[in-house]
Amino acid sequence: MNDRALVLFSGGQDSATCLAWALDRFEKVETIGFNYQQRHSIELECRKSFIKHLRVDFPDWSYKLGEDHVLDISVLGNISDTAMTSEVAIEMQENGLPSTFVPGRNLLFLTFAGALAYRRGLKHLIGGMCETDYSGYPDCRDDTLKALQVALTLGMDNRFVIHTPLMWIDKAKTWELALNLGGHSFVDLILEETHTCYLGDRTSRHEWGYGCGSCPACELRRQGWERFQEQRNATNC
Repeated sequence: MNDRALVLFSGGQDSATCLAWALDRFEKVETIGFNYQQRHSIELECRKSFIKHLRVDFPDWSYKLGEDHVLDISVLGNISDTAMTSEVAIEMQENGLPSTFVPGRNLLFLTFAGALAYRRGLKHLIGGMCETDYSGYPDCRDDTLKALQVALTLGMDNRFVIHTPLMWIDKAKTWELALNLGGHSFVDLILEETHTCYLGDRTSRHEWGYGCGSCPACELRRQGWERFQEQRNATNC
């Protein structure tokens, strides 16, 4: 049990990097994704393709990669009125949070993940939450996740450990971590097969991957890629 993990894998850059991080550390790794009526539901297709390529192209990891689970929690979309779940403008709200914030999303994700992990005999839960380059979501904060780890452990009378490998690094360092874990072929896989754009745009291919190029998620991914490239160029000079 101590060597088995469950990764919250959405199909995006951050969770893909976390999946590699887990495969590098644990003997057995399973994945979980969620259908919550997200506007960018294309990520659910991307995650299938990404996992398929991972199994074929990375033999050192493929034997560790176990079952993939997708849970339908569309009720979250039913009670949300956000830019992530409906045709609402992406903008800052009066409460200081962006309209892309889905209240309770990560709390529910990790609670469902914990319930599944309990049944599957998995101790470690891994998520791509981050306080460095992020949109200000309160359920991505380190304090929130530490409190949730305690709540899950107490509520199920079962020791869980929540890992957030990206919590204190920016997007440039996330690209660097992916490179260090899986090399250029893994970075290429992230570029081609992951999805980050809030609007679900897979028609426009940029240097940093697919997306509309203007939503906050695309901006963060683009800026991180550009800093990553600048740092690599400076190192190679």
